[in-house]
Amino acid sequence: MKNKQKLLDIIGRFSGKKIAVWGDFLLDEYIYGNTRRISREAPVLVLSYKNSEYALGGAGNALLNIRSLGAEPIPIGVIGKDESGNHILEILKRTNIPADHLIVHETYKTPLKIRILAGEASTRKQQILRIDRESLVPDDEHVQQGLLRSLKTTSDSAHGLLISDYHYFTVKTDIFTQVLKLFKSKTIPVSLDSRFRLLDFHRVTISTPNEPEVEEALNISLEEDDQNVRKAGISILDKTQAHAVLITRGSHGMTLFEQNKTEHTIPIYGSPEIVDVTGAGDTVISVFTLALTCGADFVEAAELANYAGGIVVMKKGTATLELHELQEAIKTGR
Repeated sequence: MKNKQKLLDIIGRFSGKKIAVWGDFLLDEYIYGNTRRISREAPVLVLSYKNSEYALGGAGNALLNIRSLGAEPIPIGVIGKDESGNHILEILKRTNIPADHLIVHETYKTPLKIRILAGEASTRKQQILRIDRESLVPDDEHVQQGLLRSLKTTSDSAHGLLISDYHYFTVKTDIFTQVLKLFKSKTIPVSLDSRFRLLDFHRVTISTPNEPEVEEALNISLEEDDQNVRKAGISILDKTQAHAVLITRGSHGMTLFEQNKTEHTIPIYGSPEIVDVTGAGDTVISVFTLALTCGADFVEAAELANYAGGIVVMKKGTATLELHELQEAIKTGR
């Protein structure tokens, strides 16, 4: 592993780094209640409502991770002029994240994921149902020109561009082609996390798919086989011409692929008994992107991202990473 002190020095430079986050902004709603009986109307649980909580989802989770690590995220995207969009703006205001480059669209419905968690009064609540309200970003000239204008503006001050594509089409390939040239001409790293369109975005600095996303993109089954993962990583590098690809593999850790180099596999940090992978990919790409802006090479950035991922998968729900947690993991880890 790379020298621990060097990794600590890298994260010590996170503070003040400006990361433009272009992607799909969602709202997560968590509804909590107690269950003690079955309904007389149907064989279903009766939930006694207790409270609701709201959190940023999608690209918003990357924003919060970047902020909690001491850096300055710049959100670029679209929300609706609706209750969910207002909740997103409230959370951004509360966390001191500027919303200047978020387009508020009159007819767009902000995507909302409702998770219902229930259990006995004295027990830990478990998710029993998720309801998704989905909507695609309008493909109109106002939205496209607004996004392009914001990306061009932030390229003058940002140290990195993180693209978070949850398939709601805030990220358009034609805009991507234009801004990629702009950011790379200024030697600004561009990272990509795309749920279903991994192969549509070429020549990024780094992409960070998980195994299911790799299987979807290449129409294959990896079957937790190292040789299959190796072939898949090389194939993605070839098809996208990215500088590097980091495949996250859950309890099997991560494998990094770079152009014209041997792959580098990193065992999972911490326990393989993962609690919750929700939002872990957002943490991984946030740390990787920040590390690149601080002068890390791909292996160093992958090592830091691995620590980060190992920490957040031991937390329940969509969790963020604190800088002191990452520092402690490096000091005490392998």
